[in-house]
Amino acid sequence: FLFQTVLHPLCVKYPPPTKYRRCFLTELIKKHEATGAEPLDELYDTLAAVLNEEESTRCYKTYFLPTGECVTLSESVALISGGTTGLVTWDAALLLAAWAAGNVEVFQNRTVLELGSGIGFTGIAVCKACHPKQYIFSDCHPQVLKALAENICLNGFVLEPGTAHPIQPEPHSSEPKAPEHQDPALTIAELDWGVVTDTQLLDLQADVVIAADVVYDPEIISALIGMLQKLSTVGADGKPPEVYIASTIRNADTYHLFQAELTEAGIGWQVIPAHGHRILLDDVQPNITILQLFL
Repeated sequence: FLFQTVLHPLCVKYPPPTKYRRCFLTELIKKHEATGAEPLDELYDTLAAVLNEEESTRCYKTYFLPTGECVTLSESVALISGGTTGLVTWDAALLLAAWAAGNVEVFQNRTVLELGSGIGFTGIAVCKACHPKQYIFSDCHPQVLKALAENICLNGFVLEPGTAHPIQPEPHSSEPKAPEHQDPALTIAELDWGVVTDTQLLDLQADVVIAADVVYDPEIISALIGMLQKLSTVGADGKPPEVYIASTIRNADTYHLFQAELTEAGIGWQVIPAHGHRILLDDVQPNITILQLFL
């Protein structure tokens, strides 16, 4: 059991938070001692090694996809770091990725633009599970963009020439890739919703637009709506892109404001049933929804 968890090769190479491993091992030792079995030196040695580690502001988290592949991310141990919440993975990103894995046809061989990519979980998961032709990550915070580039390459992908923060990809030997699928062309775009131009968006030629946990602050809703309105006229082949936005409803008033402003802007929407797509959530949040928008 120990070698399938804390001492698993993936955990050794990309260790989860020190505090988490310490709590996990302490609980595991308590349960083992409660059985009255002979003490296991490996358990105590592993805990001692973790206790001697210095606490870090960064850690790794590994998520296993429904396809069997995994996504490993370097994340902040704090929910808010560097003046942003974009350095951790939020629940709506997990739900959107799980939904995408069950709806591969929406993304396969298409150009996908993600708004507010954060540190990259949803996009990396979509690239591994859904095989888009091109995937465009986007964000606007400098620290987030740097962490995003690092995580993309950490998972063995290569960013297109000209993308900021180029980093050599790191092979993931534990993640078999289907040889019949070619990796998508990956780029990172620095997009500030409030100042982005039609020309910038026209260059992206997106077939599909997705976002996770971008509806959390009433002050940014107008900018997001404005971005969506611009996207309605700059899709691939002159058609508006398909749009899917996943949200954790932390404040019902903020979420309803977003829906009301969508309607006022002439953007249709419907709730997509998310039942059966919570496989990536270890602590199920019942208040996560996915909206499909009609630009």
